[in-house]
Amino acid sequence: MSTIALPRSIRNSVSLLGDPALLIPLVGAGVLLYLAVLPLFMLLMGSFQMEVAPREFVTTLKNYQNAYASQYTYSTFKNSLIFAAGSAGLSFFLGTMLAWLVERTNTPLRVIFVPIAVVPLILPGVLESIAWIFLLSPKFGYINVALMHLFGLESAPFNVFSLPGMIWVHSVGQVPLAFLMMVAAFKSMDPALEESAMMSGANTPQTLRRITLRLLMPTSASVLLILFVRTLESFETPALIGIPARIFVYTSEIYLAFNEYPPDYGRGAALAVGLLILSAVGVWLYTRSTREGKRFQTVTGKAFRPRQFDLGPWRWVGFGFLMVYFLIVVLLPFLVMLWASFLPFFATPSLDALQKLTFENYQYLFGFRPFWDAMKNSIILAFMSASVAMVLTSLIAWIVYKSRLPGSWMLDFLAFVPITVPGIVLGMALILLYVAFPIPIYGTIWVLMIAYVTRYIPYGMRSASGAILQIHSELEEAAAASGASWWETFKRVTLPLLRPGIVAGWIYIFIVSFREFSTSVLLATGESRVLSILLFTMFEQGQVTVVAAIGILMILTMLTIVAVFYKISGRVGIQT
Repeated sequence: MSTIALPRSIRNSVSLLGDPALLIPLVGAGVLLYLAVLPLFMLLMGSFQMEVAPREFVTTLKNYQNAYASQYTYSTFKNSLIFAAGSAGLSFFLGTMLAWLVERTNTPLRVIFVPIAVVPLILPGVLESIAWIFLLSPKFGYINVALMHLFGLESAPFNVFSLPGMIWVHSVGQVPLAFLMMVAAFKSMDPALEESAMMSGANTPQTLRRITLRLLMPTSASVLLILFVRTLESFETPALIGIPARIFVYTSEIYLAFNEYPPDYGRGAALAVGLLILSAVGVWLYTRSTREGKRFQTVTGKAFRPRQFDLGPWRWVGFGFLMVYFLIVVLLPFLVMLWASFLPFFATPSLDALQKLTFENYQYLFGFRPFWDAMKNSIILAFMSASVAMVLTSLIAWIVYKSRLPGSWMLDFLAFVPITVPGIVLGMALILLYVAFPIPIYGTIWVLMIAYVTRYIPYGMRSASGAILQIHSELEEAAAASGASWWETFKRVTLPLLRPGIVAGWIYIFIVSFREFSTSVLLATGESRVLSILLFTMFEQGQVTVVAAIGILMILTMLTIVAVFYKISGRVGIQT
């Protein structure tokens, strides 16, 4: 009877026909094909289908003609590229400056800015956009009103409802991501070359230009690409700022095609296929740039700490930059949201408005059933999505990295596929899937859970695989030598050692699922509405002060989650 090699740590021969362990990769592949591949296949098929009569479809290229041969095609493409490139460039610049000042200079009080810099990362994109509308609206924005009053201006100096406004709002939300990625790059940089340059007489600007920046080129290219792709597939800012200003990008065009009456699924699918291709190309370039970065690695065999630059008197300029970032990007949006949440109607700060402060919005929310339903749905979805994603990715990571089962590499590939799929594209794909196969989950919370799990599988896989690669095979071999089966070994040895990675991945997926918007906007219904959709809907209805109150409660909830994360991470040995 033929046998195959199971995990290296488990040398027992297993019957090719009789052992259920061999079904695991097949089941895993089937699950991933259903989650990641089948919706995209239905999306591609739907882009070639046009309804000519009730439930009568023909295969045609007209959807692509409608999507890409109209007078708005060039404008949409141009806006998308400018929006993505501008946002990526600005967020990269700000994030890199923050990372360099915090990690590589003697700027005063730089340590306290590490948690401050990442605060915007936990805020929902919808809430971030609404806050900046409150600040920079040409009609009632607090900053514009203040500047017009202070300098006697006749018109607002800033207009958030513009392409530069879209770039700014989305950029500040992406700065924490750029910051974290560049901090890691600065920490891992070998200071030997910089020190050699300084000993040769180079000053700080020359060392930065000729050594530091060149060493950072591969990382910088990777960060810029991932920021570009994330902006290209974003929807929150284009929906709240771009659509009212009639500045359309691919994500907003897909949304509008879906919301037409009747919905133009074919045109929306064709647009989604185009966005998917652009995103996939960006991700491919990102992975290629990370591989090319190996040419820039330095290996000394010695432990080292990155060298800090002495800025002299300029260190206070660096401190000022950090303070301005904190005040404008972190504190100001929160304060304007807090102020608006206590007003019966939107008004600029004044003595008269101060006298009208009230708790009516919060009292209204405590009796507002849709709010509590949305809160319940958001928490349940976040919990279920994080749990299912981490269980699935832990098993897949074990198969991929700890076994020699045939075809395990395919599981790794399939688990990576969803990272190329923008949220709104995934939503469109699932609509076409469950319209074609009327499984009774469309319009329920379960289709949202499937969408969230699918979208965040790559992130769970990264967390689980990083943890599983740290487990030495001798531990599993010892369990196998003691007579433990492969399942007992996985349950009693591997799984407990995976706990830090699983917990870290679970918490991250919980947070991003709780704030998810772009996927939910096409899939959520009245019964399955989540908090981000409720915010979007009520803001469109003009209930801005109630929206502010919901935003404050969401911020407090997210900060609580982060606090719990730090507590749990300390208990399971996660370094934060």
